[in-house]
Amino acid sequence: MRGMVCAVVMAGGLITATAAPATADAPRGWEQQAMKVPAAQRLGQGKGITVAVLDTGVVRNHPEFKGRVTNGPDFIGGGAKPGQSYWGEHGTAMASSVLRVAPQAKVLSVRVIWDKQDPARKRAEARAESGDLTATKESIKASTALAKGIRHAADKGAQVISMSLGSDEWGFGSGYEEDTAAAVDYALGKGAVLLASAGNGGSTNPLEVDANNVVSYPAAFPGVIAVAAMGPGGARAEFSQVHTYNTIAAPGVDIHAADNGGGYRTGDGTSPACALAAGTVALMLSRNPDLTPRQVRDILVRTARKPPAGYDVLLGFGAIDAAAAVRAAGAAKDAETKAAPYKGPKYFGDGPAAPPTTHPPIDMTYVIIGGTAVGGGLLFLVGAALLMRRPRARPSPAGPGRRS
Repeated sequence: MRGMVCAVVMAGGLITATAAPATADAPRGWEQQAMKVPAAQRLGQGKGITVAVLDTGVVRNHPEFKGRVTNGPDFIGGGAKPGQSYWGEHGTAMASSVLRVAPQAKVLSVRVIWDKQDPARKRAEARAESGDLTATKESIKASTALAKGIRHAADKGAQVISMSLGSDEWGFGSGYEEDTAAAVDYALGKGAVLLASAGNGGSTNPLEVDANNVVSYPAAFPGVIAVAAMGPGGARAEFSQVHTYNTIAAPGVDIHAADNGGGYRTGDGTSPACALAAGTVALMLSRNPDLTPRQVRDILVRTARKPPAGYDVLLGFGAIDAAAAVRAAGAAKDAETKAAPYKGPKYFGDGPAAPPTTHPPIDMTYVIIGGTAVGGGLLFLVGAALLMRRPRARPSPAGPGRRS
């Protein structure tokens, strides 16, 4: 039953971009220049790469998409349909951010979470807040949606899986689910690169519900590239999660993107940061489709504009440099698959994890005493044996008068 609560948390705790217009703190499209996207697009456009956007659905007939979006299954349900205001609001914006970086990529939309205003999400929130742990058909379906979405995307050949969602908005439940962890491993085994938003709980104000930097999944799963958000000045956005799982950072403030109503909207969050990073990975793979997930991560880390210490929990290894990442992708060689030889100290027994046990030097006094005692004991035993072997006295023969 606890797993069911965590699953509902995952389904309900998506990271949303704000719907209200921004205050124009940053110029429209500033993220393109900050990430050096124009230079990156001269090296690759994302052609031949499919990015699975696991989200609230994508309105594929938006004028911006021009046939580049395919709608996959709806794994979470809840009753919402395309055309309603609370269907595809968040997902449409995320697909827009992916395609603005990688204009020739394809997006596979897989619906695994609810939009913020979706009645199904509000029902899940109300039940969770009341402590109602009763399993319903809706909650059971929600509990498996993300894992099914990851596996479906991998089976359909998506080279990149973008997950602008997380479990950090709730104050209880870790959001860790074994079936989702297994799905992540499955997709990695298929060669897919998985990215997730680091989370919007970066505030340390105890009065804020979605604060205090709790662990957020799927960003915290091993193998997933966790994307933090930065502002126009290059510093961490005030809402961006602060945690040791942060891998890389991308713009997440005043991001202009497509709206599910047919127009455009501006929003903040680690969600658009994740989508922009996923678009960068699509450019890298279009330049070199043989890159492994580990190679992609290593290139992003190596080419990032790093913080002074090289890594910190605010922005991970730093801000994405799309142009440098795509250039490095083009120059990368095939990944080494053979095991590296062990070059550390050599031990008997179980190897370096169990070094030989050492003992203090032996006190020879005890050796002499023990040896003397053993020797005396042996002499005693030999003497006893000799005594037992002596012949017994025989009776004398019968004399006169003795009866025979």
